Amino acid sequence: MSDVTELVIERTREIAHIPAPTFAEHARADRVRAWWAQDGINGTIADEVGNLVAQVRPGHQESPQAVLVCAHMDTVFATDVAHSTRWDGDRLVGPSVADDSVALAALSVLESTLPRQTRHPVWIAATVGEEGLGNLAGVTHLLETFPLPLAAFIALEGNYLGRVNVTGVGSIRGRVEVSGPGGHSWEEPGNPSAVEISAECITDLLRACRQIQESARAKGTVNVGRIVGGESVNSRALTCTFDIEVRSEDPTLLATLETTVREHIERRRSHVEITWTDLGRRPAGSIDRQHALAQVAARALDKQGLTATFTAASTDANAAYARGIPAITLGVAFGGATHTEHEWIDTRSIGRGIDALCDTVERLAEGGW
Repeated sequence: MSDVTELVIERTREIAHIPAPTFAEHARADRVRAWWAQDGINGTIADEVGNLVAQVRPGHQESPQAVLVCAHMDTVFATDVAHSTRWDGDRLVGPSVADDSVALAALSVLESTLPRQTRHPVWIAATVGEEGLGNLAGVTHLLETFPLPLAAFIALEGNYLGRVNVTGVGSIRGRVEVSGPGGHSWEEPGNPSAVEISAECITDLLRACRQIQESARAKGTVNVGRIVGGESVNSRALTCTFDIEVRSEDPTLLATLETTVREHIERRRSHVEITWTDLGRRPAGSIDRQHALAQVAARALDKQGLTATFTAASTDANAAYARGIPAITLGVAFGGATHTEHEWIDTRSIGRGIDALCDTVERLAEGGW
């Protein structure tokens, strides 16, 4: 095992022990910044939303477009979850080790592995607000304020080794609150119940969306993940709230499904009061798998004896697609049980992951794509 691999494993364990719920990433940011200083990376910037950004290669003046590689600092785990790691053979197990601790640990490796002179400037970033209702706040701000145009954007998701993610799955999340007059179940049985109206609305909109999905050429999903309401078993419900998520890899289908959902909600307004609150939006987008950026990454994996699979997911790269920036998502290790306390990575795979990542960035920074 190389010194670089051992360092990445050590730092993965170190950062995984630090809680970092979305928008509470400051403790991890302090540790990452200390790593970068230790690695000789000067001039790290902490922006106003909490991202860390640093340049590891200046590039040539005649090639102002930069290559940006980022990993997110936030996790899905609350601070009351035990943030610890353990060994299971060659597997490192614990909350966030794969998503995205090992990717954070791998970022600064680029400073020591890239050629000292590259055509394109190379930057690294540790972002906030990637998970859940963070809605890509960190990377969105980063791209809005980045000082250079970007030739390529790479998002790192720790356990994606072998994948070249070329499609950003977009999502729209909303909270629907239904309010009715309430009443006694026996004395006012004709009063509309917020729970019953919600159930009818959900049934109808899911049926309509299913018909659209069956005829669509792209994949789309609609999910009601949470419903809360009612006051008692013998009351016509005063209120009911449900959370709904629409996803698609195709921006047009995403918009169509949202329109269908909203139309079915509006139809119920004549019976009760209904409000919609946006919980989050992530843009959909993609590059073709034959795009030079994707092919450079695929060839780097091939050199490591890995056959690239071209996939779709929701990552920081979504924000790049929305701005017309060529983007992919890559991994550092094999792993699984993502977003559980038993999340794991196979540490034997990290060496190949680091080599493939460095090879990809080097080719991009040299303009060899």
